[in-house]
Amino acid sequence: MAKKKPTDSAKAAADKPRVHKDLEGFDIQINSFGEISTSFDMDRINEFLNKNVDDKKLRDREDIPGRKTRKSKKKTNEEEE
Repeated sequence: MAKKKPTDSAKAAADKPRVHKDLEGFDIQINSFGEISTSFDMDRINEFLNKNVDDKKLRDREDIPGRKTRKSKKKTNEEEE
């Protein structure tokens, strides 16, 4: 049997990447000069990244409100011996 070719609507759906629900409608393009243009302003993107991405450089800072922190494992004297 011959393989079925995807329809135009299925092909269009396959071209769109899956995105987080907070970034629904986000589109990014790079023009011929190498300039990046997005459908969201940079402040909104940075706010999303600050909320959802763990930055290991800022992990131990307590002066940044509202950011997720992951507990880092520190070796105790008993574990080193």
